[in-house]
Amino acid sequence: MARTITLNHITKIEGHAKLTLSIEKNKVNRCELSSTEGSRYFEGLVLGRKYYEAHEMTSRICGICSCAHVVAAISAIENALGCKPSKQTKTLRELLTLGERIRSHATHLYFLALPDYLGYESALAMASKHKEKLERALLIMKVGNEMIKLLGSRDIHPVSATIGGWLKLPSQETINYIKENLIKLKEPAIKTAELFFSLNYPSFSTEGYFCSLKDKDKYAVLDGKFFAGGTEKAKEDYLSFIEEYSVPYSTANFVRIAGKRYSVGALARINNNQDKVSINAKKMLKKSGIKFPSLNPFHNNIAQAVELIHCIDEAIKICEEIEIKPEQLSKIKVAAGRGVGAIEVPRGTLWHEYTLNNKGIITQANIITPTAQNLLNIQEDIKSYVPSIFDKKKEDLIMDIEKLIRSYDPCFSCSAHFLEVNWI
Repeated sequence: MARTITLNHITKIEGHAKLTLSIEKNKVNRCELSSTEGSRYFEGLVLGRKYYEAHEMTSRICGICSCAHVVAAISAIENALGCKPSKQTKTLRELLTLGERIRSHATHLYFLALPDYLGYESALAMASKHKEKLERALLIMKVGNEMIKLLGSRDIHPVSATIGGWLKLPSQETINYIKENLIKLKEPAIKTAELFFSLNYPSFSTEGYFCSLKDKDKYAVLDGKFFAGGTEKAKEDYLSFIEEYSVPYSTANFVRIAGKRYSVGALARINNNQDKVSINAKKMLKKSGIKFPSLNPFHNNIAQAVELIHCIDEAIKICEEIEIKPEQLSKIKVAAGRGVGAIEVPRGTLWHEYTLNNKGIITQANIITPTAQNLLNIQEDIKSYVPSIFDKKKEDLIMDIEKLIRSYDPCFSCSAHFLEVNWI
């Protein structure tokens, strides 16, 4: 007799998603993971707009990772126009991105993932017995949030970063203040990693590729080639190896590489770039007892915790080395062109592509979010994982499935179809 499980509302994730499972004779014969968010029309909305409007508009794709969309869009437009930002500009963009990752990882680890492993339905239910842990999370989130506000002039949808530079540069005093706050996070970050090392993770291996940017000089954030299936590929050629496709049961596109599934995110980055993390992060990787590269998607929580340490260390290093100097925006020569921006953001590699005409009007746009890239891998992982937990009670089976989904830290509100509608 067939057994059907339908999760109409998957909890403790960003956005809304649904899962339909059909099980017969201990075999999953139907597994459909779908975004139930309304379609997003950003790829159509930016058409006909000026090149300098792309990052302002696309930052509204998500309140959680708005800095990511700002920086990715700016990178793509600069690539299209042949604009080369200054070293100071790129360094400040990296610092902004690190602030967002610090904030996002702390939110996911403590408020979305941790309740599963401690046996609570929510972080609120944990509060009375685990107050210290939640206070630690709030401190880390506060510092990350303040970094974004001080650098971007807003804690959500930053407005200071722009094409060719910054509309408002932070002062050296501001950078020093950020550094002092980051130093206060070193111990909380170590305790965070130790906490997530101590949790009991299911034994499971994914069959998907682990993909991320890879930079020969550092832990990739804004630069590098896309490392996929063991080879490095130029970002500008992404359409030759990345394929987006739609399925009838979801408002989000699915994505694959050469017909195969893959994942992006903290675990992919650690797997591909573990030799480039900070000294403190390397020590914690060793202390974790996990052999990297790891094929277990549940270890994404561990990867995020280690990456939290690295991001804090790297941000402190930037603050110590940078000397803020007044500078003008780079001169822009408006011309026809195509540009691709790919950067590493909390949930993985984010892609923005724009084509401009000779008046600087956007005539084509494409945006691929990390969660869209992870959807196929999550779906297939569920299919592979469920047979090992068939014997559990229904509520425990559902909890384990949701735990797997949450390990990817998905943002379904970001992944819904952007739709390249031609409004012109």
